[in-house]
Amino acid sequence: MIKAGIVGASGFAGAELMRIITGHPEVEIAFVTANQHKGTAVSDLYPNLTGVVEKNFTIYDPSLLKSAEVVFVGLPHGASMQVVPEIAAKGVKVIDLSGDFRFSDAAVYESWYGVEHAARGMLGRAAYGLSEIYADGIKKAAFVSNPGCYATGALLALAPLIKGDMIHSNTIVIDSKSGASGAGRSPKQETLYCTIDENLSGYKVGGKHQHIPEIEMVLSDLAKEEIAVTFTPHLVPMGRGILTTAYATLSKRLTTVQVIELFSKYYEGKPFVKVLPEEKMPQTKAVAGSNYCHIGLAVDARTNRAVVLSAIDNLVKGASGQAVQNMNLMLGLPEDMGLEMIGLYP
Repeated sequence: MIKAGIVGASGFAGAELMRIITGHPEVEIAFVTANQHKGTAVSDLYPNLTGVVEKNFTIYDPSLLKSAEVVFVGLPHGASMQVVPEIAAKGVKVIDLSGDFRFSDAAVYESWYGVEHAARGMLGRAAYGLSEIYADGIKKAAFVSNPGCYATGALLALAPLIKGDMIHSNTIVIDSKSGASGAGRSPKQETLYCTIDENLSGYKVGGKHQHIPEIEMVLSDLAKEEIAVTFTPHLVPMGRGILTTAYATLSKRLTTVQVIELFSKYYEGKPFVKVLPEEKMPQTKAVAGSNYCHIGLAVDARTNRAVVLSAIDNLVKGASGQAVQNMNLMLGLPEDMGLEMIGLYP
């Protein structure tokens, strides 16, 4: 069995990693760390893992790395950069779920995340972990930077249009709505029950969200030209899920059926992206708990604009499931191994 460690395992992404890995036929958990929960049983924080993950959280120590062949880092941005270089230097494959290594330019990171980068020598070394686009690079990588949750939903919705040169790239508008788990496990005023119940709100409006440069980086790479997008995130009163609606003006007249055919061809052989038939639109509940992305779309013939909707579970395809998918590619395992679970509906 392949041994996997999880650094920063007490957050929601860490819990999902534990849940998913326990069902993986070729991988088992070597250690789980959470400094503030040292000695606490995993099941005390996450009762769904009772009798399944019978481990206690430990303090991170480099000596733990001897027991693992791959390590997932689930620490917040700013904290991952403190441990990732050490893990990589030990020759252990590493998958980082934070934003610390998604960019090759420290100035880009620092301007959007507001943190000075402490591991500049590692920038540019990580493969960007959106496997539907960069699988070849991930297969060769020892270090992968997992995509952001909003970026995942937006990029999967737009990649076929950009790659097929089907839209005017200066017309892209992205609207995303996320469940409260996207804000993490730590209590915050904006995610208290009394705040989010019966409420819908936008935040970081006006081009301020830190996933914007990530979206623009990948779209620009696909288009081979600089692309800027308008992106607005919203918080909705549900636990998990992201529904993204992306709008862009088509560069030529196309029907809805033609665009669906374009998407179906682009994602052929990609096990976790399901392009829905005409008139069917994705729902977050249909993908909850799964690593799937459902995509539905329509062409507004009056304005000649494509309207593309994607639904993902922000904790799975938007974080931990994508991380395991990347691990599979890195280790030469079937891409979908351990990720076959379907969405929980209703």
